[in-house]
Amino acid sequence: MLTHDAATKWIARWDQQQEGYLPDREERFTVLIDAVEALGRPDPLVLDLGCGPGSLSARLLARLPEATVISVDADPLLLGLGRAAYPELTFVRTDLRTSGWTRELGLERPVDAAVSTTALHWLSEPELKSMYAELATVLRPGGLLLDGDHLESDDTTPVLARLQQAVHDRATERAFGANPPEDWRAWWEAVAADPDLADLDEERTTAGAGHHGSESRLMSQHVGALREAGFTEIGTLWQRGHNRLLCAVRG
Repeated sequence: MLTHDAATKWIARWDQQQEGYLPDREERFTVLIDAVEALGRPDPLVLDLGCGPGSLSARLLARLPEATVISVDADPLLLGLGRAAYPELTFVRTDLRTSGWTRELGLERPVDAAVSTTALHWLSEPELKSMYAELATVLRPGGLLLDGDHLESDDTTPVLARLQQAVHDRATERAFGANPPEDWRAWWEAVAADPDLADLDEERTTAGAGHHGSESRLMSQHVGALREAGFTEIGTLWQRGHNRLLCAVRG
């Protein structure tokens, strides 16, 4: 039986390994939530796409306690950790790559903001286009997509892309030196070795919920897909190297 305390410890360990790739992760979270708050509604309806164990969702609800946050992911193990650690959140298991995923959310009004961090790059470009197009059908006019991720620009501005990578690398070196946190693979290996997570890990394996590469790593892929989906203003709201907060406004 997965307890609240055990889930909380695993999520803290998840956050630490994520920070190894994103030394400015908490700052990016803060800016993203600032943008949701700036919409001016105390009770926004927010979708967290590819929520993992709920790290962003929990921070968002802590800042905006009147918000409704629907946390969406396809990974049963990460969702299991989130449900045990954050009973105040609403987790929905659905695959963003599947047409009709929004029907699983039980929405009763248009969405004010869709947010995501370090998740949507796993989608292939065709899947990304389909997902953004479906998302646009449930976002209100003027609603936001806020996507924090490593988005590269070497296809359009290769010199800037190299500089952005260098900025990110230097920030990581300053933050961790020769002692980086455990990496993504080591975290998952540790999860697989924990008997308390065996059932969830087996369910994850059966569902084929693992990731197999960065499919849409380019800024241009996301901008093009968003424009096709009817988003109007699209740009970088915050940036540190190639770590960005991409913002798009639903037309």
